Amino acid sequence: MKKERNVLCAITLLLAAVTGSVSCAAQKVPAKKDVLQVMELTNSYFMKKWPDVGQVIVTNATRPSNIWTRAVYYEGLMALYALDKKKENYDYAYNWGAFHKWGLRGGITTRNADNQACGQAYIDLYLMDKKPEQIHDIKASIDSMMKTQKIDDWHWIDAIQMAMPVYARLGKIYKDTNYYHRMEEMYHFSKYNHGGNGLYNKADSLWWRDKDFVPPYKEPNGEDCYWSRGNGWVVAAQLRTMEWLPKNHPFYAELLNDFKEMCKALIRIQRPDGYWNVSLHDPNNFGGKELSGTALFVYGMAWGINHGYLDKKTYLPVITKAWDAMVKDCVHADGMLGFVQGTGKEPKDGQPVNYDHIPDFEDYGLGCFLLAGSEVYRLK
Repeated sequence: MKKERNVLCAITLLLAAVTGSVSCAAQKVPAKKDVLQVMELTNSYFMKKWPDVGQVIVTNATRPSNIWTRAVYYEGLMALYALDKKKENYDYAYNWGAFHKWGLRGGITTRNADNQACGQAYIDLYLMDKKPEQIHDIKASIDSMMKTQKIDDWHWIDAIQMAMPVYARLGKIYKDTNYYHRMEEMYHFSKYNHGGNGLYNKADSLWWRDKDFVPPYKEPNGEDCYWSRGNGWVVAAQLRTMEWLPKNHPFYAELLNDFKEMCKALIRIQRPDGYWNVSLHDPNNFGGKELSGTALFVYGMAWGINHGYLDKKTYLPVITKAWDAMVKDCVHADGMLGFVQGTGKEPKDGQPVNYDHIPDFEDYGLGCFLLAGSEVYRLK
């Protein structure tokens, strides 16, 4: 079945090349002003909806606003602020961190990567303000983990994005390679050990979300289950770690290779409309347009072009097709984003996914979109 899919992909690409079905419009780099405008529109929608940065988030439970979903949004907001330094955006981020006293859900002793995700935005703000309290708790939390020999905490692939870039940042700020060593150990445990033989399937260059989806688990069509957003988290984690890791560090080469192999696998399974299905190898299992995974893949591929790691001729049509589709199909007039899969761990979760449905959390979908926009903006 995999051989048939690869053959079909090859035929599709060949026909596109012969017939010119990859249009010039699809290869045109989006205008910077248009990218920034839609980023600001969608961000404005969210800030108006959540004027109080400390307001608790109520869904099936009541949660503080420094949970991972909101942390991902602030990663995106900091990326937007890097492009357009509007004071209201800085204030919105700073006030969020200050409200929580730069603390983590679960406190300093937490080992849960989701609780440490807020540290990425805290550190970004610290680098601008250099106030010790901004970085104290996140550093103390990571340091407490490093006092033990336990390296199996990232047993679901989302965790790699939530926490690994924090280690890379701390390593560079404090010039301490122990952070690099520990994140490499933890990445390797996820890659090679969790689920029996690891969560990364080198044969497909994609990751199973956690042990529950390692074979013999199969999708309805008989394929392995590769969740779109989960793989998007890994792509984001790889690039956000490489941004801080010295290029001459041995782990950099491994991350770059994994990143390039994943991107290569992903372009073969992009939908004709520009999106990726929530189930990457089973388009019939809750198939359809979905923003969060698609945005993370755009983020990664655009970053890869901008850093000279991915071939522009190959990847630019993929990126522009996906970005244009998200802008056209997902962005409401008021800035709300449609087609965002709600929280969960597999294709059936967080349904329905459509234009008008508001997911249980809107924040991380916007964060993913802003991250994608920040790299699309930089395309030349």
